[in-house]
Amino acid sequence: MATVGEKQTGNLPLPARWGASDIVAGVSVNVSENRLSVPVRPVRRVILEAVKFGAVGGSGVLVNFLFFNLLLHELGGRAMPATVLASVIAMGTNYLGFRYFTYRDRASRTRQQIALFFVFSAIGIAMESGLFYIGYHGLGLHGPVESNEVKGVSIVLASAFRFLVYRTWVFRH
Repeated sequence: MATVGEKQTGNLPLPARWGASDIVAGVSVNVSENRLSVPVRPVRRVILEAVKFGAVGGSGVLVNFLFFNLLLHELGGRAMPATVLASVIAMGTNYLGFRYFTYRDRASRTRQQIALFFVFSAIGIAMESGLFYIGYHGLGLHGPVESNEVKGVSIVLASAFRFLVYRTWVFRH
């Protein structure tokens, strides 16, 4: 049973106020004012991963926009095939960047990893294309500036999905 000045947690009485560094069950815990501190190393690792993902993704976005505008505005192609083809080309360049730059410290290349990458990328392309379709055809945003704005929004939203699935299932530790 906990005494006055202690908190009851399970069967272990804990001090009411933690010190600067206490040891609980043999593990040192850094605390301050009853708040646990977040380990710095994992946070930095995720931030670095996000920066690398952004660099590779940014180059993929440039490839995507370059081919999209070339196909749609310069060669006079149709909007949906242009956005899908541009996304597929960017997907190929992104795989190389993620495999050999962003996630090079993760498990080596396997058939399963490649298959997962392209399956999740295809889902991302479907999301991106669906969002583009809504803006381009549904909202009537057909001009060169408007079509690029719609393309940009669709890329950003699909990229959030891609970041989560690539780091969780494709390029696992």
